[in-house]
Amino acid sequence: MIVSPSLLAANFGHIAREIEMINESEADWLHLDIMDGVFVPNISFGFSVIEAVARRSMKPLDVHLMIVQPEKFISRLAELGVSITNVHYEACPHLNRTIHEIHEAGMKAAVTLNPSTPVCMLEDIINEVDMVLLMTVNPGFGGQKFIDHSIVKIKQLKELISRTGSQALIQVDGGVNDKTAPLLAEAGVDSLVAGSYIFDNKYPKQRIKELKQL
Repeated sequence: MIVSPSLLAANFGHIAREIEMINESEADWLHLDIMDGVFVPNISFGFSVIEAVARRSMKPLDVHLMIVQPEKFISRLAELGVSITNVHYEACPHLNRTIHEIHEAGMKAAVTLNPSTPVCMLEDIINEVDMVLLMTVNPGFGGQKFIDHSIVKIKQLKELISRTGSQALIQVDGGVNDKTAPLLAEAGVDSLVAGSYIFDNKYPKQRIKELKQL
């Protein structure tokens, strides 16, 4: 299992220490949630924080843009060395163009679906993306309850990927814990984003290790 701890749940008063913990852990990526208060009802952090994190992180940066007009920031993310740029289907009226711009900038391209957006909307783009992120809570805030119907959507996405011959990975974000993570792995998820489940624990590196073993 690919594990991508979500920095949004970290202690920002000790952010350097939190990143060092991730560096020392078995985590594969570091997940950064960028929110604008428009596309989602919350604001997280901007490029000054991303740049600081990029300087310290030894893990590839997995950036999730929960913003309107994400295409405006693709080149800047590439300049900072971001490995994966993830945009929302709901925020991109010209998704094919945006995915190609991400690839042309030298990054892997991913697309996210909100809980109410059906998997079938990806039929015409699934072979263009490197990963699909299914939100298993409504985006904008951490610590929400897992939406049970997400398991059905994961299986639908797995079928779409198999049927089309796509190489896209399946990632989930929201409500990942010791109860939901095994169910997600069984349903066919390739990558887990976990925030409070990791950072709120006394032994976060152990939590990461346990998720890796699924």
